[in-house]
Amino acid sequence: MNAVVLIIIAATCVISYMGFNNIALFEKYKFNVNAISNRKEYIRLVSSAFLHADFMHLFFNMLSLYFFQGAILNYFGPVGFLVIYFGSMILGNLFSLLIYQKQPWYSAIGASGAVSGIIFAAIAMAPNDISVNFLPGWLFGTLYFGYSVYMMLNPKQWDNLGHSAHLGGAFFGLVYSIIMHPELALHNIYFLGIMSLPLIYLSYQIFVKKKIG
Repeated sequence: MNAVVLIIIAATCVISYMGFNNIALFEKYKFNVNAISNRKEYIRLVSSAFLHADFMHLFFNMLSLYFFQGAILNYFGPVGFLVIYFGSMILGNLFSLLIYQKQPWYSAIGASGAVSGIIFAAIAMAPNDISVNFLPGWLFGTLYFGYSVYMMLNPKQWDNLGHSAHLGGAFFGLVYSIIMHPELALHNIYFLGIMSLPLIYLSYQIFVKKKIG
């Protein structure tokens, strides 16, 4: 595993563990619309991605990152990995800020936006060369986004995960991959189209049906 990826995974695990045991730290650095919009605490756009709800949430995000990081490093290098990871993280949280701007109490945590960008960019480059628990990478990505969209449209009181960040993060990863390797990304447009279906449905619910926000 590349040192850059290892550092991000290690930092996320350590900070998440600290958040599990320190409520003050968790509350200070989680994504919160009021804190970002009114108190200008922009650090939360990044810090919230290093916090997770529990060990299962942390494990799932870091496992997904591990499976897809190889393709990213192969096609974009360590610098490209960082651009996609943090670009997707920030754009995903900005998108959440946009759609929940009228709900100042809305909060979320998790690296979902960043991981979504990594997944989309990796599938754009190598949809059939990645497998996750015997599933083709593109199918895993479709299920990953499908679950997130379902949870976002059917919110649970106990759910504090940043599902909405998936859309912005995935968009950044897709656009970046097309800019850097347009021919390869377009060659794999079929797999990207399938993986985009849950996010297209989410966009319809947000922008047409006005169900969220």
